[in-house]
Amino acid sequence: MFQPKLSVITVVYNNARDIERTILSVLNQTYSNIEYIIVDGLSVDGTLDIVKKYMDKIRLISEKDEGIYDAMNKGLAAAIGDYVLFMNSGDEIYALDTVAKVLETADDADIYYGETEMIDNNGQSLGRRRHKAPEQFTWQSFKYGMSISHQAIYIRRSLTERYDRKYVLSADIDWIIRVAKKAKKIVRINEYVAKYLIGGISKQKHRQSLLERFDIMKKHYGLLPTLSNHFIIALNLGWYWMLNRRTND
Repeated sequence: MFQPKLSVITVVYNNARDIERTILSVLNQTYSNIEYIIVDGLSVDGTLDIVKKYMDKIRLISEKDEGIYDAMNKGLAAAIGDYVLFMNSGDEIYALDTVAKVLETADDADIYYGETEMIDNNGQSLGRRRHKAPEQFTWQSFKYGMSISHQAIYIRRSLTERYDRKYVLSADIDWIIRVAKKAKKIVRINEYVAKYLIGGISKQKHRQSLLERFDIMKKHYGLLPTLSNHFIIALNLGWYWMLNRRTND
């Protein structure tokens, strides 16, 4: 049977409220061939006390870092699995059999991906992300926005590179595009595979995040196509908000 090792990496700093939900969503998976790496930035709010309850089942890196992508690079460097999945603090693998379902979908893919459900601070569902996962994902798929969240994409570790830390908020977009350019076999899972806790730092610093995303898209797709694509993004966003306002009204 196809049973590759999956390295799940969780980055956390001072999130005692949510970290245990994330941990349990990983450790309680029915799929057994998982290594779990938690990268903590020297939390001081009780997060480490919670993490250390599970020391017999995880690998812990706890040291000062230079931001989220520095921490994610540390986790990536420590991983030994055939595939990697980033499930940061507050996010969850969707169901206890999700990993098994993902890896049973097809053998030996370079990338597996699926849908993401948004949740609020109480763990309540807010429905699917605005961007629906594409029927067939390629490196071109992000030209109209990030259509797959990093919580919902399983990537062959041998294809991965370090996150580019010149991007403070959106390096995951650049990272996924670079991997997708090298991928030969990409498999879609037609269901939810992850839960995403809304309200991350990219939402808090939305303007900086948008500027970084524009620069990333310009690098990969070219300036003129990116300008044209952003016009379409703006139209799609306006249509989305209009439909949702009518629904809420």
